[in-house]
Amino acid sequence: MSVAAVTLGRMGVNTSADAPLPVGAVSRLIGGWIDRLGAVWVEGQITQLSRRPGAGVVFLTLRDPAHDISVGVTCYRKVFDAVADVVTEGARVVVHAKPEWYAPRGQLSLRAAEIRPVGVGELLVRLEQRRKALAAEGLFALERKRPLPFLPQLIGLVCGRASAAERDVLENARHRWPAVRFEVRNVAVQGVHAVAQVTGAVRELDAHPEVDVIVVARGGGSVEDLLPFSDEELIRAVSGCRTPVVSAIGHEPDTPLLDLVADLRASTPTDAAKKVVPDVGEEHERVRQLRDRARRAAHGLVDREERGLAHALARPSIQDPYRMVEEREERVSALLGRSRRTLGHLLDRADSELAHTRARVVALSPAATLERGYAVLQTAEGAVVRAPAEVAYGAELRARVAEGELVVRRVEGAEEAAGDAAG
Repeated sequence: MSVAAVTLGRMGVNTSADAPLPVGAVSRLIGGWIDRLGAVWVEGQITQLSRRPGAGVVFLTLRDPAHDISVGVTCYRKVFDAVADVVTEGARVVVHAKPEWYAPRGQLSLRAAEIRPVGVGELLVRLEQRRKALAAEGLFALERKRPLPFLPQLIGLVCGRASAAERDVLENARHRWPAVRFEVRNVAVQGVHAVAQVTGAVRELDAHPEVDVIVVARGGGSVEDLLPFSDEELIRAVSGCRTPVVSAIGHEPDTPLLDLVADLRASTPTDAAKKVVPDVGEEHERVRQLRDRARRAAHGLVDREERGLAHALARPSIQDPYRMVEEREERVSALLGRSRRTLGHLLDRADSELAHTRARVVALSPAATLERGYAVLQTAEGAVVRAPAEVAYGAELRARVAEGELVVRRVEGAEEAAGDAAG
């Protein structure tokens, strides 16, 4: 929506295709609304400065460094002369001005009543505030840092055209590794267009499929000269990159916010070349040292194993392998003889004991008793008769003798006859 439409809408002016307002009326309405605005403090960077000799008015253009937005500013010469010694094109200033509308051209401008240059102290305070705000969002966190590739095949370089920083990076990198390739983007590294061009170059290189690392390089400068590299838009663009970014801005003491968000900070453009590209001579020397270490380690291992083998071969068991068997054979033979003798003694003793036991058994056996003429009487059921009362008269008995059996019968008067015979 245009400024005129917004202004007329707030004024409650009703228009239509059948009842339009003339351009002059619209311009006067806008001018009346802007006239009611009070004075404001505006910060920006001077991009154009016109001081015509003899003119009582100074014309300048004030631009927002972070955005492509500018506004014209006019002031009386005496207002500008108060700061003429310290304010030039490219300087950052704070202006106390009242918006004005130039009806004939339909142009908005600011009428400055006071101009204050932004000092280094104020810039540093604002940079510190910005640093804390971005750090609170985690943009500078260490876990966000990405490692650089060992040997990048294509390096993206953002730098000023024909600058010393470009020369330092290219010459030192190619001296260290002659085969390295670069994708260079020459941009403005200070001034009103620096932020937009550097940010665009970084995003373009990040989208390049072959770029392995991006180096943003610039030589030294004042705090004001390095302000583009602390711009929030550039910081967020670098934070969102998928490709590792190396910051090589200024000299060792210079610390723009780009150093904090980058994956690696180099103190100078030359240092960036050393950190991004390995030195071919150093790598050859490292390979040689590693090869020598490997050779020494292999020789040491072989020597140690040879000594171990020689020590093993010197052992008696290896030099005379049958000696242990022969010693064990003699011992086995001795034990076998002892075993046989012991077993013979045991068998002889057992045989003697068996003979004595057999003799006792034979002497005490019923058969031996029968051999001496005795007989054993048994009933028909096989029970041994021990007393006459156990046998009834007339009962048949078996009389076992040494050579066989006889059948006998108990008769009456046998007991008296036996008694008489005994008497």
